[in-house]
Amino acid sequence: MTTRLACLGDSLTRAQFSADYLELLGRRQPPGDVQPARFGVNGDFAYNLLQRLDAVVTNPPDVITVLIGSNDARASLAGYPVERAVKRKKLPTRPSADWFRQCLEAVVARLRAETDAAIGLLSLPVLGQQPDGAAAQASKAYSRMIAEVAAAHEVAYLPLHERQIEELRRADPPPIPYREATPAATIGVLAQHALLRRSLDTISRRRGLLLTTDHIHQNSRGAGLIAEVIDAGLLTRSA
Repeated sequence: MTTRLACLGDSLTRAQFSADYLELLGRRQPPGDVQPARFGVNGDFAYNLLQRLDAVVTNPPDVITVLIGSNDARASLAGYPVERAVKRKKLPTRPSADWFRQCLEAVVARLRAETDAAIGLLSLPVLGQQPDGAAAQASKAYSRMIAEVAAAHEVAYLPLHERQIEELRRADPPPIPYREATPAATIGVLAQHALLRRSLDTISRRRGLLLTTDHIHQNSRGAGLIAEVIDAGLLTRSA
């Protein structure tokens, strides 16, 4: 029987600037066993995801994964262009931790009320490459909130952040300081990938980055860990 899977999220799920974890997830399953659907929008906050759930609940899948919050966490860091993000994403208020939690809880509540799907909330990929740095600590704090929401609403918690921290500590890559990804830098990665035919892994390697191309968007190693935790924590359990 084919499992219909809906993956909800931001640019990491859209996979325009990141390696495609949906594709990597498909490789972990026998052909035809999983039918994935992508619901990822670049730059989305939890609030934006909440506004576009109609497309998910209209034709409910069997399994739903939610990977959202990286932009909410980034907005808590010094140097993030908050006002520009508020305008661009049409946010009704400035992002905050409390607002993120409220929006995520509303997302889960609606998915539970209007679908019978198995639901899994992923903790966030690590921001940056320094586990003890401010960016990584922000992604850890927001991941902790995701775990609390999952527990409160009795849905699965998929420990991506923890898995990536484990990978960083094991590999011990260079402690390159976190840099906020500007639009120009993000487009630069896309240009290298699309025009110069450099793989995302090559871009990462040239920059000394283990899991990402720009401290945020995932290379194949980072995306592979997303696929791993979804497979182990939700698809295997739902089989």
